[in-house]
Amino acid sequence: MSQPTSSHAYGIGMIALLVGMSVTIVFYTSFYLPESLLKPSVSEEILHPEGNLIINIAEGAVTQGNENFVPNMAAVELEVNNRVVWTNSDITGHTVTPDHRQIDSYSGEFGSHGVVLSGETYEFLFTEEQEFSYYCIPHPWMMGSISVGKARF
Repeated sequence: MSQPTSSHAYGIGMIALLVGMSVTIVFYTSFYLPESLLKPSVSEEILHPEGNLIINIAEGAVTQGNENFVPNMAAVELEVNNRVVWTNSDITGHTVTPDHRQIDSYSGEFGSHGVVLSGETYEFLFTEEQEFSYYCIPHPWMMGSISVGKARF
């Protein structure tokens, strides 16, 4: 009397399918969905301002007493020039680091990720009113500030 042979491949395949679907659902509901809903809605005028504010890291900024962030006290208006670009014109690398942790609810954490090398830029889009100071980590005498306000008209 021979026993019919059975294949466990079907059962193993079904288990693998169920585990795969479960992992996908957990990832979607735990990570993707909350992150996609995290960013606030921001008007198109703020996301695409009329122009940029350019802050130049001046040549020779590494020497104390020389100009460094030009302008070093910048005023930015939402919808007008709230995209700020730091351009390094110096031969030395610099950072753009906030004095205290600054987070824009749309753009995230402010501050260059590492050193901005000569000829490179660091760009940040401000979407809400705030004021803060920043500096260069390797050259702490290099300081600047940003004031972000609403457009007047």
